[in-house]
Amino acid sequence: MDIKYIEVGVCGLSCRLCPMYNSQAQSRCAGCKSLSRMTVGCPFITCAVKNKNIEFCWQCKDCDSCKKWEKHRIASAQQDSFKCYQTLQSDIAFIRKNGVDEFERQQKIRESILKEMLMDFNEGRSKSYYCVAATVFALEELKDAMKKAKQQSNSLPLKQKAKTMHLLLEKIAKEKVYTLKLRK
Repeated sequence: MDIKYIEVGVCGLSCRLCPMYNSQAQSRCAGCKSLSRMTVGCPFITCAVKNKNIEFCWQCKDCDSCKKWEKHRIASAQQDSFKCYQTLQSDIAFIRKNGVDEFERQQKIRESILKEMLMDFNEGRSKSYYCVAATVFALEELKDAMKKAKQQSNSLPLKQKAKTMHLLLEKIAKEKVYTLKLRK
């Protein structure tokens, strides 16, 4: 099967904003549908890609009655694993309405902002935090936070830059009632 969207999970997750995808370690994940992930096994990959020859759960004729996918989506509203699942339901709705190409276009913008956060504002302990922010914030909020963080921390040492970015993100999160920690 020809996989077109390696960085969009079968279930609807965006790999581009995952801490494992944004790792420099040997264990870096290249995306949910990369060759290495496809061989590890995921129930959604097995069902959709391997058994039904489709790339996404929502392409399946049985998706609305699939208990496994439903359980996954319900759980995503309440908790995360190593990756933020807070937007899974709205991401799936967005994809169904606007298409995977538009979703992927927006995820690439989010990924670009996240990479900039990680390059310029990560003191070594903020990767997951920035991945969550890049997932839950609206694009304009991310862009605005990045612009303000650059202005406010121009000549500061990295630790102070990180603190500046955290304060800006936390202010927005408080106003918008976003959760910036992985929910366990």
